[in-house]
Amino acid sequence: MNFDWVQIKQPLLRWYEKEHRLLPWRTMNIPYNIWISEIMLQQTRVEAVKGYYSRFLNAIPSVKELAEVSEEELLKLWEGLGYYNRAKNLQKTARIIMEKYHGNFPKEYSDVISLPGIGEYTAGAICSICYDMPTPAVDGNVLRVMTRVSENYCNIDDVKTKKLARQDLELLYQNGDCAMLTQALMELGAMVCIPNGAPKCEECPLAMMCGAFRNHTYDELPVRKKKKNRKVIEKTVFILHDKDYYGIRKRPDKGLLANMWEFTHVDYKMNKEEALQYISEEGYGPFLLEKEIPYTHIFSHVEWRMTAYYISCRNQLSNLLWVKEAELKNRYALPTAFKTFLEKEF
Repeated sequence: MNFDWVQIKQPLLRWYEKEHRLLPWRTMNIPYNIWISEIMLQQTRVEAVKGYYSRFLNAIPSVKELAEVSEEELLKLWEGLGYYNRAKNLQKTARIIMEKYHGNFPKEYSDVISLPGIGEYTAGAICSICYDMPTPAVDGNVLRVMTRVSENYCNIDDVKTKKLARQDLELLYQNGDCAMLTQALMELGAMVCIPNGAPKCEECPLAMMCGAFRNHTYDELPVRKKKKNRKVIEKTVFILHDKDYYGIRKRPDKGLLANMWEFTHVDYKMNKEEALQYISEEGYGPFLLEKEIPYTHIFSHVEWRMTAYYISCRNQLSNLLWVKEAELKNRYALPTAFKTFLEKEF
């Protein structure tokens, strides 16, 4: 990007020192804490992460505990955050750190980026924030700031664009303050140069040097690839219960929502009569249909259009695990797509 990035350093840092949010993971730059927060913040809003982060750190305060915790407990702590492979990769990485680095988080960028679930952005964030290394963390927030300030129309989904942005920031990081610079750029993108709606240019410390502000082109930047339409899947979900026992089953150990628990369902839409006939043929009778609830759950690449039938039954078939309401709420990890029906029920 043809722009002198060194000039943004002092106004950016002055702004950050005065305006930054007080976030729980910013109190101490401990590698384990920063790592957990950065993984949680992938695809998830800061406000949503705060509670999960505190609960997770209270339950699993170190690499050792993370390496040893059961997958069931780990997924329960992650329940509601989505993208559950993030949690599984956390545990894989924790076990590698215990075996290869004797429980100490590695301090070399090449070692950090080699760990499961850690890419260039997360490795850059950990190494710059925790070790003050000149390793920029370039994500969507940072790229939005950079393309607007430099009025750059390169596609930010292009690997080449990200690489050039990282090289530009490495020059900015040469003279230190790496931890502050990483967090300041993140903060500016999240709070001022925002992704949806008009940026808050009147609050921006870089406005006077920003091409998009000067030429009123902020709504054209950044340039991105057009997203593909999501695949739509119809589902019929059965919330089966015998008094306060509810029937659930475990998903396969590979694929979407692997190893999570779910209510039994089929991948097509049934009307009320078809649903009742299906339950009768499966052998759950006698039964009573209590209510029907529609719900659409959106993943990044697929959309589930779900119709749930709440059915009281008397035959606890062994193909399901039947658990009490309290256990279902407190022990078993249900992904949000199914937990929504649980919350509508209780």
